[in-house]
Amino acid sequence: MERLPGWLSRHLAALRALLVLTLLLGLAYPLLVTGVAQAVFGHQADGSPVQKDGKDVGSELIGQNFTGKDGTPVGKYFQSRPSAAGDGYDPLASGASNLGPEDVLDVLPVPGDAGRPSLLTRVCARSKAVGELEGVSGARPYCTPDGVGAVLKVFPATGTPQRVVSANQACPVTPFLTAYQGVRVTCAKPGEDLSAGRTVPVRGTGVAVVPADAVTASGSGLDPHISVAYAELQAPRVARERGLGVARVRELIREHTTGRPLGFMGEAAVDVLELNLALDRG
Repeated sequence: MERLPGWLSRHLAALRALLVLTLLLGLAYPLLVTGVAQAVFGHQADGSPVQKDGKDVGSELIGQNFTGKDGTPVGKYFQSRPSAAGDGYDPLASGASNLGPEDVLDVLPVPGDAGRPSLLTRVCARSKAVGELEGVSGARPYCTPDGVGAVLKVFPATGTPQRVVSANQACPVTPFLTAYQGVRVTCAKPGEDLSAGRTVPVRGTGVAVVPADAVTASGSGLDPHISVAYAELQAPRVARERGLGVARVRELIREHTTGRPLGFMGEAAVDVLELNLALDRG
């Protein structure tokens, strides 16, 4: 029998390898792993669903919003940590905002462009909103009373200031500072290029009452837990909305608080969905 040309023999061998590996790794192995997962860890393999009245209402592993159709928080429920995953808690878009602590300058909106709030302004706005919801101070260092980053642009960048702009407060808002080093502070004109100025964050005197996890998203954007401090902050509102004693609500918080993983990692945390379901059960 005449041997096949070398080039053809190599191509046929590659094709056979492709077919064998596809069957083994693309079909047999995934079916085996899926079968073992369903047999041994069926609940986890199905997404760790949480049920109420026989219906799936969430997952043990993924947070969710407890808001009305208009997006405002429902007063009788504990609120979750903010999420930067898609429109919120989207497993297909898991991740953080990728904005770091240096991100303090907003891109102000102009006609045809909605702009972009900085990480600092997002934190300030969330803190202000949580403070209003819970009836506490939403003030925070480096935040203005109207909930944006307290950041100045000073011109020129070096030497004696001649012009100072509150970079995140669009005109005609009254700036959070009247003057800086003897120079009157003006509001920012949307669309104006302020890049040549020196960036000066202003700490102010605000003391943060709202916990950090109430104003910052987690790295995954899917975290279903909040800190004990954030849960305790919300307890009076939830108790009032449900006509319960605050002591009873705090007891439920303790019942749904998990300790540090392995006894030393991280912090104690409260599962928001399980806590809200416990409240619904009375």
